[in-house]
Amino acid sequence: MRIPSRIYSRLYWRQIIKLMQNTRAVKFNVEDQPEFFKELRQRVNQYFKEREISRHANLNMKFKTGFMIALYIIPLSLLIAGVTQSFGWSFLMWVLMGLGMSGIGLSIMHDANHGAYSKNKNVNNALGFLVNLIGGYHVNWKIQHNVLHHSFTNIHEHDEDIQKAILRLTPDTKRKPIHRLQIFYAPMLYSLMTIYWFLSKDFEQLVRYRKKNLLGTQGKTFKQAMLEVSLYKLGYVIVTIVLPLAVGGQVWWHFLIGFLAMHFICGMILALIFQPAHVIEETEFFHTDEDGSVENNWAIHQLKTTANFANGSRFFSWFIGGLNYQVEHHLFPNVCHVHYRNLSPIVKATAEEFNIPYHEHKTFYGAVKSHFTLLYKLGNGQYDIEHARAVA
Repeated sequence: MRIPSRIYSRLYWRQIIKLMQNTRAVKFNVEDQPEFFKELRQRVNQYFKEREISRHANLNMKFKTGFMIALYIIPLSLLIAGVTQSFGWSFLMWVLMGLGMSGIGLSIMHDANHGAYSKNKNVNNALGFLVNLIGGYHVNWKIQHNVLHHSFTNIHEHDEDIQKAILRLTPDTKRKPIHRLQIFYAPMLYSLMTIYWFLSKDFEQLVRYRKKNLLGTQGKTFKQAMLEVSLYKLGYVIVTIVLPLAVGGQVWWHFLIGFLAMHFICGMILALIFQPAHVIEETEFFHTDEDGSVENNWAIHQLKTTANFANGSRFFSWFIGGLNYQVEHHLFPNVCHVHYRNLSPIVKATAEEFNIPYHEHKTFYGAVKSHFTLLYKLGNGQYDIEHARAVA
C-alpha cells in the first residue's frame, strides 16, 4: 500500500509501513480509482499552501493543551494536598479529572502520537507520553491505533477495535446467544473501558504483539516493554491512588466512589466518540479474501468504513479533539485536528465528484442511536438477514 503525500511526515509513515510489514498482509486494490486520493491530496496541499499555514497545532490547540492538562492535574493536586475533604468536593474533583482524562486522550495525546501536534518529534513524543499519565502505555497505543485500526479499519481479524470478546461489533464475528443482550450490557462495558485498560489490557497486548513481532518495530523487546508497563502502572497507582489516600487523607469510600466515577466518565466518553465513527448502520465491514485482498483502495476503504457526526457543534468538536470529523482524520491522520473543520468541505466535495460515499450524522444523538441500533441488529441476527437480502 502506497500513501505518499507532502503533508504527511516521512518519519510517521516510515514507522507505519514498518509496522504493517509485521502484520498479516492486507492487499488494498490499487486499481480502484487511484485518481481520487491523488486529487484529494492535491486539494488539501493547496489549502495549506494558499493560506501559508502549518498543518500542525495553532494557538487554539496550544491553549487547549494547557486547559486539558490543568483539568486533570489541578483536581489531582488538590486531592493529594488534602484541600478537598468533604465527599461533595472530593467527588467533583474526580469528575473533573474524568473530563480532563478524556480531554488529554482525545485532544492532545491522540494528535501527538499521530505525529500531528508538532513538526518537532520531541514535542510529539513528550505529549504522546501523556497516555502513561492516565494509565495507558504509549507503545501499545501506537500499535493498536495507528496501525491495526487506521490501516485496517473495520477489517475482520485485523482491526482490534472491532474484535471484542463479549460484543459482536462486526457481522464476521460469530453470533452467540449472549449477544442478544449486548444493547443492554454494552454501556456498562464501555464505562469500564479505561479501568480494564489500566488493569489488564496493556499486559494482554504485549503478549499478543510479541507473537506478531510488532514490539520490535518500536525498538522494544518483550522484557523491556513489560518492565516499562509495570513501572508506568506502578507510578500511576502511587500518584492516583496512594498519594490521595496516604497524603491527602481521603476517606477510603470517598476515594473509591470518586476513582471509579473518573474512569466511568472517561470510558463512556471515549467509547461514545469512537464507536459511532465506525460501528453504525451506514458504515461497511470487510474481511480479506484468501490472498489477503480487499475490494477497495485504502482511501476509499476509509470512506466506506468511517463516519462523521455533529459537525455543526463547535464546542463539542473542540472538546473531543475534532474526532467528530473522523473521515478527515482517517484520510489525513497526521494533520492536527484543528484543521479538520476546514478540510471537511474539500473531502466531501471530492468524494461526491468521484461518487464515493461520505457518511455523516447531523447530530451526536443520531450517531449514537445508529450505533446502538446496529448493536441490536448484530446481536439478534437481523443485520445478517438484511445483508443477505441486499447481496441477493
